[in-house]
Amino acid sequence: MGAADARRAASALNRLGLGAHNGEIAALGDAEAWALRQSSQRAEDLGVFTGLPDSLDYLRKEAQLQQQRRALKRADAGAPLPPAIGKDGKPVNPLARLYVQMFGADLRREASARWQLAARSDTPVAERLVRFWSNHFAVSVDKGPARLYAAPMEREAIRPHLTGRFYDMLIAVEQHPAMLRYLDQAQSVGPDSPLAERVDRRLARRSDGQPARKLGLNENLAREIMELHTLGVGAHYTQSDVTQFARALTGWSLPTPRELEQGDVRRAFKFRPFAHEPGDVSVLGKVYDQRGEDQAKAILADFAVHPATARHLSTELARHFVSDTPPADLVDAMVRAYLDSAGDLPALYRAMLEHPATWAPQAHKIRTPQDLLVAGLRAGGIDPGERPQPWDGLLMRLGQPTFMPRSPAGYTDVTADWVAPDALWKRVQVAEALAERVPRAGLDPRVLAAGVLGPSLRGDTRSAMQRAEAPEQALALLFASPEFQWRV
Repeated sequence: MGAADARRAASALNRLGLGAHNGEIAALGDAEAWALRQSSQRAEDLGVFTGLPDSLDYLRKEAQLQQQRRALKRADAGAPLPPAIGKDGKPVNPLARLYVQMFGADLRREASARWQLAARSDTPVAERLVRFWSNHFAVSVDKGPARLYAAPMEREAIRPHLTGRFYDMLIAVEQHPAMLRYLDQAQSVGPDSPLAERVDRRLARRSDGQPARKLGLNENLAREIMELHTLGVGAHYTQSDVTQFARALTGWSLPTPRELEQGDVRRAFKFRPFAHEPGDVSVLGKVYDQRGEDQAKAILADFAVHPATARHLSTELARHFVSDTPPADLVDAMVRAYLDSAGDLPALYRAMLEHPATWAPQAHKIRTPQDLLVAGLRAGGIDPGERPQPWDGLLMRLGQPTFMPRSPAGYTDVTADWVAPDALWKRVQVAEALAERVPRAGLDPRVLAAGVLGPSLRGDTRSAMQRAEAPEQALALLFASPEFQWRV
């Protein structure tokens, strides 16, 4: 393999993928053809998700949890019990303990499966695309009602639509319990809907002097769809457009606990006609006269193929895969491919991967904390095991805990946000932690370094590793080296 081919192979595996396994660069072959194949195929899950609950299972279990909590509160009201004491000697909240008993094992399995897949995936470009879209449609689990659903959303709404139309992924995400819970859509009711009118009549009959609490619109989902998921902040829409779109979205909700218990519920999404705002809406100058669920779907269909959406998505993808400041001609080529194909995602990926800027020597990206840990697992042949806590703890220390961006905008994707002095020192500590977990059988750290970095391996890193007094020290130098901190 010539130097140019080796560089492209390293870029394919380390920048476009999740990080090279030892020896993978030399064995890759045609890097562009490999990446193109990856971008048009489903991300393999290696069976790691088998047996995990789906979102409907979680909704049913949540309904059971609510019943048990009510029973526990009634029992405590009748004859309060002394508080249980945990291993740390502090009182344990019985309601929190009940939650852990019911969901703790599932949440650990969710996290463990994701780490296993990251370490072992044989479709790493497709897997990186999954993670890109998962962050694009960010849900943060620090908001309790969404906690159970972030990982299932990635499995159920992102993965199946990775190589289809953007519209199909968009619908799957916006109707998913994770997004409906996270952005409070389940509480949004049309002010003039039958449900709101019925509640108003009931409140008007109250004689206890309490103020009436009217039901009404919640604009969170509508705003974030327009600002973050589709059009982008520079699309020149107005507050009126957001409000009108929010009216169209009313009725998009979830099955209630009672429906889950009594009815034949087959989906984790429920459209409620009685909560839907009646009448036409006008968004971006177009009138939508559809009724019910179809009204918001028609708006989303137009958003999905809007030129502003094409540019927003193209810029984000190019920024993630190529450079913090992607070349304008690359973004323009991606926009054209997206619009010409009516929002076909493989066409968008192909335009990026076939553009010379994607393979230029100056293309590079900082490894975010999640990227760094995943690349370390893959480079070192480390089995993450069945316990996700050590890896989740390292991510927490580095400032990028899984599914916890604390903002609908997701985690940032630019270098300046990840290279503060304190963050760099923590990366050195993580490099040491990774080095301790690399299997020692047949290990030659210098061979491993060449096998996972290829032509990116610098002479001074190679020399420092050669002077190291122990394999652990040499590996820590590799994982902390500037070339390993970057996707190049």
